[in-house]
Amino acid sequence: MTDFSLEFPRAHGALTATAIFRAQPEDFQVDEELGYVPSGSGEHVFLHVCKRGENTAWVAGKIAELAGVNVTDVGYCGRKDRHAVTAQWFSVYLPKAPEPDWTLLNTESIQLLSVSRHQTKLRRGEHQQNNFVIRLRNVQTDDRSLLQQKIDSIFTQGVPNYFGEQRFGLGGNNLQEAEAILVGGKRYRDKQKRGLMLSAARSYLFNQVLAARVLANNWANQIDGEINPNPSGPLWGRGRPLVSGALLELEQNALADWAAWCDGLEHAGLSQERRALQLIPRNARSVWEGDDLILYFSLDAGEFATAILHEFAVLQNQSFEPTISSV
Repeated sequence: MTDFSLEFPRAHGALTATAIFRAQPEDFQVDEELGYVPSGSGEHVFLHVCKRGENTAWVAGKIAELAGVNVTDVGYCGRKDRHAVTAQWFSVYLPKAPEPDWTLLNTESIQLLSVSRHQTKLRRGEHQQNNFVIRLRNVQTDDRSLLQQKIDSIFTQGVPNYFGEQRFGLGGNNLQEAEAILVGGKRYRDKQKRGLMLSAARSYLFNQVLAARVLANNWANQIDGEINPNPSGPLWGRGRPLVSGALLELEQNALADWAAWCDGLEHAGLSQERRALQLIPRNARSVWEGDDLILYFSLDAGEFATAILHEFAVLQNQSFEPTISSV
């Protein structure tokens, strides 16, 4: 069995602090922002829901049960962590059926915030951004002023845009399954689950390229052959490479040991894409309350909050969940 390391090099130096992470759901709060207002009419009911200590798929199932529809008729932009307090949007396809009493969703862990209608179903990654409030408890560091300087630098200069551990499953299980598909020829009847495994593989290859560039200290720099205005890395798939020159050579070298995965992803029908190497949080600020540090920032869909925390603190995660993302 292949051992897939989920430790990737840091861009801002050695870790200088420890902290207790997610001691309770309120320590990690996220507000999903659609970027538009539901129109008020259409075949889909839009539900804005705040959940505490529940995962997204479970809430979607409850919504489907109340509406009397198949769970596939319930849409959402991304899965949010269970051990958290998160406000997110769900859509329910109800073109003609009478609406149920949506307030029946309300429990100690679920609160209905608003109901509207719209013309289309919510799709993965459709939202504009996620707004985070993260409390790190009992932060320990030899020099708080130096730690604050590092945090300020991270907020202004950004961090490597790694995919977080959540993408790879608990203990990297998704990568083991990806290996079985891409190298071992394992077949999946569940197309959605197979897609998740292939997505994990693409994400891991991207992280390998980004890690190589962090080690070379050029992850935030343009390299000859880039097609984007900002540095980017490959999301592997079929078709000709989207970059050329020195950058293409660098990426080929970084993925030389993963030729079987690259070939498998090409045959799986995925197309070449690019992803930004640099993550710069928006509206970022930090506040100290005694030994607790509260971080405020916003991320685009597909960006991971742990990419920021990864750069300055060893986290003692008390939730037993692998990571957090912006999806």
